[in-house]
Amino acid sequence: MNEQSHPAPGEPSPSLPSVTVAVASYNGRHLLEKALPSIAAQRYRDLSALVVDDGSSDGTAEWLAANWPQVRVVALPTNGGVTAALNRCISEADGELVMLMNNDVELEPDCVERLVAALRRHPEAGSASPKLLDYYERTVLDGAGDTLAWTGSPARRGHGQPDRGQFDAEQEIFGACGGAALYRRSALEAVGDYDDDFYAYYEDSDWSLRAQVAGLPCRYVPSAVVYHMGSATLGREMNDFTRYHLWRNSIWMLAKSLPSDVALRHALQLLHGQLWNLAMAIRERRVALLARAWRDAARGLPRMLRKRRQVQALRTESRQLLEARIASG
Repeated sequence: MNEQSHPAPGEPSPSLPSVTVAVASYNGRHLLEKALPSIAAQRYRDLSALVVDDGSSDGTAEWLAANWPQVRVVALPTNGGVTAALNRCISEADGELVMLMNNDVELEPDCVERLVAALRRHPEAGSASPKLLDYYERTVLDGAGDTLAWTGSPARRGHGQPDRGQFDAEQEIFGACGGAALYRRSALEAVGDYDDDFYAYYEDSDWSLRAQVAGLPCRYVPSAVVYHMGSATLGREMNDFTRYHLWRNSIWMLAKSLPSDVALRHALQLLHGQLWNLAMAIRERRVALLARAWRDAARGLPRMLRKRRQVQALRTESRQLLEARIASG
């Protein structure tokens, strides 16, 4: 079926749509062929679709204009990285709620509806996370929301585990994977956008930590299901690009967003995390790469510490509550 025959993602309305589903894409025309029909098929009709094309060279913008005229397209002239593209999604989105998506996901038809309902039931929450299942093995979890270990490393709950219902309880969690997450506009305005300095990786966990500090928790909604291909643009392999950004960005996230009283209580665990990275770098013969990540993290610390003042000024939560939420995964 030609995509032009798909229904528009939202019904015409004199007011702004309450949800904008915003997709960041780079050379992902073949991925959008799966993602966009799943947006168009959503039962929640008060939404619009937006694609930010991050300097693609595969004709994505032209293909969208020809096949999906109901989708608003922002075509960037050059590739600026996934974090900058997601921030452009935020700034271009209309409405009360913003759903950020990577291009390598497919939504179940009731996904947006269930996420919206969860935020309406929990006005204190700033974001909502669906259950992510592996696109290729749909009985395997890709992630049931994000966690933050006391070693300073974010992770996805249950990643790689068979889905046996062990994460089927709706609850507060640390944060949502930025590959598919629903945010309140008011929370984005309060906490700020993703941090462009991160370029790629952990920008979503950094936002989640800032939101927790500001008293804006995340709801995990297991009845909202998304199928995730996983690193379809950057690649699934743990290459040097990935290692470098994970190592550098974890330091920046902690330096900027983890409150001092929490960091002091867990200083030994945080140090252990860095020593573990060193051990892994030695084993994988990547010591020079880790040294470069540490060097660049140190060079960026003055900038992160300036941002830290703004992050910590928003703090409303006690140490005990922050510890409980970080440890909830």
